[in-house]
Amino acid sequence: MRKILGYIKPYILRMTFGFSIKFLGTIMDLLIPWVLAYIIDEVIPLKDIGKVLLWGAMMLLFSVFAVVGNIIANSMASAVARDITKAIRHDLFKKICYLSSRQVDAFTVPTLISRMTSDTYNVHHMLGVMQRIGVRAPILLLGGIIVTLTLDPVLTLVMVGVMPLITLVVYFVSKKGVPLYTQLQTKIDSMVRKVREDISGIRVIKALSQENHEIGSFTAINTDAAQTEKKAGMTMAAANPTITLLLNLGLVMIIIVGGFRVNSGLTEVGKIIAFLSYFTIILNAMLAVTRIFTIYTKAIASARRIEEVLEAEEDLSVISCDDAGPDESGEITGEPEYHIEFDKVSFRYNNGPDDDGEDNISNINFRLRRGESLGIIGSTGSGKTTIINLLMRFYDAQKGEIRINGRPIKTIDKGELRRMFGVAFQNDILFEDTIMENIRFGRELSEEEVIEASEHAMAKEFIMVRPEAYTADLSIKGANLSGGQKQRLLISRALAGKPDILILDDSSSALDYKTDAMIRKALHEKFHMTTKIVVAQRVSSVMSLDQILVLEDGRQIGCGTHEELLRTCEVYQELYRIQMGDRVYASQT
Repeated sequence: MRKILGYIKPYILRMTFGFSIKFLGTIMDLLIPWVLAYIIDEVIPLKDIGKVLLWGAMMLLFSVFAVVGNIIANSMASAVARDITKAIRHDLFKKICYLSSRQVDAFTVPTLISRMTSDTYNVHHMLGVMQRIGVRAPILLLGGIIVTLTLDPVLTLVMVGVMPLITLVVYFVSKKGVPLYTQLQTKIDSMVRKVREDISGIRVIKALSQENHEIGSFTAINTDAAQTEKKAGMTMAAANPTITLLLNLGLVMIIIVGGFRVNSGLTEVGKIIAFLSYFTIILNAMLAVTRIFTIYTKAIASARRIEEVLEAEEDLSVISCDDAGPDESGEITGEPEYHIEFDKVSFRYNNGPDDDGEDNISNINFRLRRGESLGIIGSTGSGKTTIINLLMRFYDAQKGEIRINGRPIKTIDKGELRRMFGVAFQNDILFEDTIMENIRFGRELSEEEVIEASEHAMAKEFIMVRPEAYTADLSIKGANLSGGQKQRLLISRALAGKPDILILDDSSSALDYKTDAMIRKALHEKFHMTTKIVVAQRVSSVMSLDQILVLEDGRQIGCGTHEELLRTCEVYQELYRIQMGDRVYASQT
């Protein structure tokens, strides 16, 4: 809760003002039964109707002040809770955006979604309730006890006698409730993950007629979450009836003792009536306190989960030139010979302390001069996209070094590093916005630059067919486009910023051969000073590039030109023969 408390500090003044109004309104509530007792015992025996009306008007004034004060205080409490939660949600989203890929993998996307939604809601609910009921209930509880002491100390002692038992009930229920609600949030994470997977794969589910299977899987997860919530709810629900029972036993004792004291002349009827009113106030206050504990228990579990994200340490820190080792110096003397260098790079995703698995890629070596092009080809799972992730520093390699312009990427500011790239990823996304904004993507690019990029990516021809052209709206994930149209827009986005390094990660798989060839020609002619890395499944997409890197099971088994690989790399030879045909292969060899 320490991190969450930091968000509350800026609102202390507003909360204090709201607490003051709430305090005064609650005091007015406490005075009403006392005034009633005074009227019954002191004013009515005088048979003075004027004084009865005067004190009655005072009761009415207290009631109005209590209602108005509580309305104002509750309104302020809601505003403060809203603003604090807004700040928490903003910083949480910002933190998630800057988490490294390794950290996102560790948290998982479903749990991050859950923490952004249900967990922040629980914290919001707690902040509102603590300001509304959290102030009022203790005042009514303690104030009621204090006022009853002035009315009849003996009856008050009878009532206070049940308080230690109530405290024990609240303590034990809360102790068992916190772990259960933590488990519940974990179950909700699993449910969010399942929903996310099924929505993303709904076409596959329908195509294979597996709706009932997926409904069954979801039902199992949903039932597990419901059972955990039921257990937590039953644990917390035990507090209310137990406390009500104890308080009602106390009420019975008060009526019995009060009857004897009135009969003995030790107290008045008005005080007994007021005492019963105060007892009802105290009963409701105690029930409100137990409700607060239930909400607080949920919020504590959620706050801890939020803080885990907010307090996540910087995973990919930038090493200064002073801190860099002899092989990591960021100093550059003169124009570097190579634009991009991979020097004996090895990496594995599961890099925990107990991990003894194999590297996902191992001993990768290649060098590119500015303006040169590299094709990366290999079977699925061979490590093609992993090389891109390492180059853009989504992950850090465990062994070896990656340099851009002679500088180790660990010494380059991440913002500066990422601005060097234009990227069209393998599973990239289009947003529910106009075509223009999807290509521009928040960058300060003119319309002319956007249109020029779409021309190079061969996207302009299908964009201009639409009545709205570049202002046409796209559906979520570009659902109203074909696969090839999506890829051309994604390539347009990558080209629009005129990057130093262009990465096309299997971004031409849905293109026909003619369009693919035209895009490659435009890249060669218009972006000759841009270093290009093309990840592809097709030999035809990489055969004209300056270098081709062949991967198999994370190992580099060939690197060279198309002609060199046809002579020296069996895997490349096999790919070329299968894709281009035996006759073409025979003519080339």
